[in-house]
Amino acid sequence: MKPFPTTLVERRLLADGAPFVIGLDEVGKGAWAGPLVIGAAVLPRAVIDAEDGAQRLGGVRDSKQLSEKKRESIFDLVAAGCAAWSIGVASNRECDELGMNEAQRVAAARALAVLGDGFDSRRATAIIDGKWDFVSPHVARVEAMVKADASCLTVAAASVLAKVTRDRAMRALADDHPHWSLATNKGYPCPKHRRGLLEHGPSELHRVSWAFMDNLGVPHTRAPR
Repeated sequence: MKPFPTTLVERRLLADGAPFVIGLDEVGKGAWAGPLVIGAAVLPRAVIDAEDGAQRLGGVRDSKQLSEKKRESIFDLVAAGCAAWSIGVASNRECDELGMNEAQRVAAARALAVLGDGFDSRRATAIIDGKWDFVSPHVARVEAMVKADASCLTVAAASVLAKVTRDRAMRALADDHPHWSLATNKGYPCPKHRRGLLEHGPSELHRVSWAFMDNLGVPHTRAPR
């Protein structure tokens, strides 16, 4: 098993003058259906300064390194262990209309706008996964790091909060959209999802401008519910 994420980066940023640090991570970027979701998390100093911070949050890791059962089991512990956390969403239609980059900016801005009283993101330093800055100008400073969701505890917490929130939403929508196996694939590519598209076309939840539509030869008209 890979090492737990740490708060080494968070401690450095706080020591450098950041009033607080926000970790952000996205979920749903590669999906064929459903929203793009951004999680934002702020950890309290007690967790940041602890040597066992990840264990205090239930053994949190990058959400991709955890099973669905494990993510669900630690969600409440992660949420309760944050000083503040929030979710921002861009719908599948916004992903179509705006393009993925702008949709990611919109979802991040929405997450930061509702982070909570006392956490004005314009004063904060944000840690984001990857090299592309999707949070400026809503924060004072950005620390962009490849694999931040695996190495930084704040981003790992944000990734679990975003992933579980999105998965729950997709499961809730699945009964009304039975042909695409959304309860199991959560809108991501898989053989059953592909078969559903070929047999029934896209649902109102699908991103009809994505290249997979043309690659599969699927009509761009969304199927009625």
